[in-house]
Amino acid sequence: MTTPTAGLLTGRSAIVSGVGPGLGRSIALALADAGADVALAARRAETLDAVASEVEARGARACVVPTDVTNPADCRALVETTNAELGRVDVVVNNAFTEEDWREPFDGFDPARWRAPMEVNCFGALTLSQAAVPFLRQAGGGSIVMITTLSVKNPVPLLAGYAASKRALTTAAQVLAQELGPDGIRVNCVAPGHIRGGSLDEYFAWIADQRGVDVEDVAAEIAALNALPHLATPDEIAGAVLFFASDLSRMVTGQALDVNCGRTLG
Repeated sequence: MTTPTAGLLTGRSAIVSGVGPGLGRSIALALADAGADVALAARRAETLDAVASEVEARGARACVVPTDVTNPADCRALVETTNAELGRVDVVVNNAFTEEDWREPFDGFDPARWRAPMEVNCFGALTLSQAAVPFLRQAGGGSIVMITTLSVKNPVPLLAGYAASKRALTTAAQVLAQELGPDGIRVNCVAPGHIRGGSLDEYFAWIADQRGVDVEDVAAEIAALNALPHLATPDEIAGAVLFFASDLSRMVTGQALDVNCGRTLG
């Protein structure tokens, strides 16, 4: 079953970072289906043009801006280009992320593994948000959405830096909600659980190889841990992002919404 969303974001423009073939693409298309024009950003530009074509096929405008969110100049250029080409900035979705190499063994606690996740997932999201704030104010307010993770509540040793960076981002979003609320700027987090797709399937394949079982057996075991025995698709997560981007959540700020099929409750 699909839920009609046409018109929720008509006349608005959104920035989505970390656009690739997975969640970033799904978020961009969900926003376009709701009527938004979309600026597409990623450090790797391979898929940006393809997603832009999909956005435009839905009747929305798109602009492509290769961006490294750890570079303040890139973030400023992304926001300025969005404003110039799409006319305004109303929504910023911080989806860009990185994580430790979970294939690489390590002997206990290693803070060096945390540096890249902290730089991209936390400071990168904050740098892009800071660049966007003047334009959100100019638009009369808007929405910043941080994509966090189930790992905030259920961290695993191989991805401790990833979990810590997203936990820090969650706290930062709560502070930003208070600081930016007087400007009509809302700041919320969407915390997905496992999302079926490229990187997760690679992880499941690695686990399956270690254990000598089938990949789908691993996926079924993980899904069985959820109240809803299912692993979400990128499109299913994108609906929660659209909720925070739109006026459906106009009285909601400083919140983190778990979208993990009931893996965590409360």
